[in-house]
Amino acid sequence: MFSSKSSAAADMIKARTYDVFLSFRGKDTRDGFVSHLYKDLVSVIVFSKDYASSKWCLAELVKIMDCNKWVIPVFYGVDPRDVRNQTGSFADAFAKHEENFKHEPAKVKTWRSALTAAGKLSGWDSQVTR
Repeated sequence: MFSSKSSAAADMIKARTYDVFLSFRGKDTRDGFVSHLYKDLVSVIVFSKDYASSKWCLAELVKIMDCNKWVIPVFYGVDPRDVRNQTGSFADAFAKHEENFKHEPAKVKTWRSALTAAGKLSGWDSQVTR
């Protein structure tokens, strides 16, 4: 009896869909959350100073933007213009990406396009809102 309840509970957990997907640079999101992007209703992207240095975050951002669902950007300690235009720390990160991916310029262009689109969205700017 116990094993059937455990099995049923495990099936329910596997079938769960999430209403919000939180994207930020950090180790906590590394356990396969990308597969959930297609089911989520809202994605919250936390842009920080080092966000663009992570190719994993940029690839995730491309998938989020491709899903055409609600996206709420949070600009944490960065100017939305830096995200939109890839200036400031985002320019530094992309200089490295362009060197590291010089044989894959389309990938870097896709990352830039996703950042530009996300940077144009209305969101929460920590430098303005306290």
